[in-house]
Amino acid sequence: MIFITGHVILTPEHRERMIALGAEHSARSRSEPGCLAHNCHIDVENPDRLMFVEEWESIDAVRTHFAVPASAAFVAEMRALSPQPPVIRIFAAEDVTAKLMG
Repeated sequence: MIFITGHVILTPEHRERMIALGAEHSARSRSEPGCLAHNCHIDVENPDRLMFVEEWESIDAVRTHFAVPASAAFVAEMRALSPQPPVIRIFAAEDVTAKLMG
C-alpha cells in the first residue's frame, strides 16, 4: 500500500478557490483505478494549511495518477496560488492492524 501526505499553504485572497480545487482534485482522484482514499482537510492547528491524505493500492497506481493531465494542472495551479511550494511525501506501508490489534 502507498500512502501520500501533503499540504499547501492557503492565502486569504485565494483561500476559497484553493479549498475548492483541493476538494475537486480529491473527488476526481477517488474515481481513479487503485485509489483507496483521497481526502483534503483544513489543519485544525494551522487553518491556513490545506492537508492531503491519500491511500493507493500500488506505486503503479500512483504513477498513473501523476500522469493524469488534471493532476499536473492541479499542482500547477496550487503552486501559482500559494506563497510556498506544495509539500508531498510518499510512503510504502504494510498494514499491521491485525498484528497489533489481534
